[in-house]
Amino acid sequence: MGFPKKPLFLLLFFIFFTTHFSKSSSSPDYTTLVYKGCSKETFTDPNGAYSQSLSALFGSLVSQSTKTRFFKTTTGNGQNSITGIFQCRGDLTNSDCYSCVSKLPVLSDKLCGKTISARVQLSGCYMLYEVAGFPQVSGMQILFKTCGTTNAAGRGFEERRDTAFSVMENGVVSNHGFYVTTYQSLYVMGQCEGDVGDSDCGECVKSAVQRAQVECGSSISGQIYLHKCFISFSYYPNGVPKGGHSSSGGGSSSSSYSSSFSGQNTGKTVAIILGGIAAVAFLVICLLFARNLVKKRDGRLLTVEEYGLLWRPNSSRGGLILDIYLLAERDLW
Repeated sequence: MGFPKKPLFLLLFFIFFTTHFSKSSSSPDYTTLVYKGCSKETFTDPNGAYSQSLSALFGSLVSQSTKTRFFKTTTGNGQNSITGIFQCRGDLTNSDCYSCVSKLPVLSDKLCGKTISARVQLSGCYMLYEVAGFPQVSGMQILFKTCGTTNAAGRGFEERRDTAFSVMENGVVSNHGFYVTTYQSLYVMGQCEGDVGDSDCGECVKSAVQRAQVECGSSISGQIYLHKCFISFSYYPNGVPKGGHSSSGGGSSSSSYSSSFSGQNTGKTVAIILGGIAAVAFLVICLLFARNLVKKRDGRLLTVEEYGLLWRPNSSRGGLILDIYLLAERDLW
């Protein structure tokens, strides 16, 4: 079967290809690995009870991610029980949440193996599990931090950043655990674990903000992950991009002004190139149509041979009307 030679099919194929490519290239990615935390101790599992409980836990968490952005459950009995949690960023749809969470069981097994506790954080979601009796840690304990390598030029950045942080601290409490906003070219986000109360959430985010102020200094971006909450901030000297921050804003392992805008400029360049190719291709296809136009003897009916296109007289207004017909499969090749 050779490459399709029919101009109409080429047009339809090209429209599908460019539309699909554009959507794929602009689709946000919430599945970038941020960090992993794996216990040093592995299962002692001679009868496979832990493995069965863990498999059931993963299945339950993934299935719930189609309905909610936070879920906590326990599988197994007694000493063989395992408690697990998943949470998605508050701005993800159910579909995006499921796409993110469904990758975590495989990643957890690949990155941590059969350990008695593991936590895998992606840019849009995380999953945590612990066996019964695993030691608990403070909700304020830091798990991961990153600060951008670029520092803000000029004076006033830290004051604007701290004002944005203050707005976020209040917003995450009043919005019950998740808040995102922009302030004078700054994009800030904060989120607490789904079962944390408003008061404790505010304290956790405040602690994360203090760490960001001290440890990131004048860096234009950063992410701070504590056990029960995280914050993220990014500064855009030319203004926050339309639609907010990229998917990495929820906690990518690195973030900077230059890398963020490099991606945007690349996207614009691709769009311009695709637009130019589409225009040229459309012109070529129109010329191919014109070559195949034939005129019937009475001079009133024009048809495009074999392509399912028909010009016919318009009796009410004069001129011609273009009819488009479905093609038989044999006409496409």
